Amino acid sequence: MKTELTSNQAASPNLAPQGLAKRRTKMFARFLASFVKYFLISCFGVAFLLPFLWLVSSSLNTSGQEFVLPPQWWPKPFHWSNFAEVFSYIPFARFYWNTIVITICTVIGSNLSNVIVAYGFSRLKWKGRDVLFNLVLSSLMIPSISILIPQYLLFHDFGWINTYYPLIVPAFAGNAFFIFMLRQFFRTIPEEISDAARVDGASELRTLVSIIAPLARPAIATVGVFSFMGAWNDFLGPLVYLNSENKYTLALGLNMFVSLYSQKWPYMMAAVVMTVIPVILLFFFFQKTFLRGITLTGMSR
Repeated sequence: MKTELTSNQAASPNLAPQGLAKRRTKMFARFLASFVKYFLISCFGVAFLLPFLWLVSSSLNTSGQEFVLPPQWWPKPFHWSNFAEVFSYIPFARFYWNTIVITICTVIGSNLSNVIVAYGFSRLKWKGRDVLFNLVLSSLMIPSISILIPQYLLFHDFGWINTYYPLIVPAFAGNAFFIFMLRQFFRTIPEEISDAARVDGASELRTLVSIIAPLARPAIATVGVFSFMGAWNDFLGPLVYLNSENKYTLALGLNMFVSLYSQKWPYMMAAVVMTVIPVILLFFFFQKTFLRGITLTGMSR
């Protein structure tokens, strides 16, 4: 026994440094891997951010400084008057208001219609539900450009050309992608919650408004963000259906500015900055909710 203890004691001082060296090697490898990963992510982030920084810098520069090499990232001096000059060239405030009205109505219609339809497909049991849901999903395979002419003829017969109805009313008819996304999120909510509400005498509409909708707030917010971005950046719809200049949206207004004042680069960049700021602010304010809605959408039972 004494001989064995002596041999173990003699070996332990040699094993301890070896184990410590292995742990240090593993820790260094993990640190190196994390450093490389975050370094690459930072490089990609800076690469994607550079065009936006150039856009903001050009909007504050004087004419002729936007294409100099190397780029003048820090304007000297800052020409804040470029943003005010935009309103003197085109009715930018009117375009902004038109876009806000269309976007708000589109977001409201999209959330109302898609939430109700998705609730019917996910929480209610009725004959032919799965067949109809598959038909709704199959509409995703139809290119939107292929139905543009039939839609135009239909809206023309309704007398809706040169009005906002063709840009707003379709949002109240539902969207296959949003219906699918909300349905998948609703299926993650336990059925026992709806059953308990029915036992208490709540109607399906009451259950949807008071229980399911608050629990599905991340998914509903995600639909709202997507609807907002689609309506705010839409160019083809207003181009096809709007004829009067006083009804133009921001997308058409920017196109008109480029056509009439193509050499006024600082003013054009200022107009673009004012156009993209609402989208950026929307994403930053709803970032956590948006990411949570995207993450949990596919986790259906």
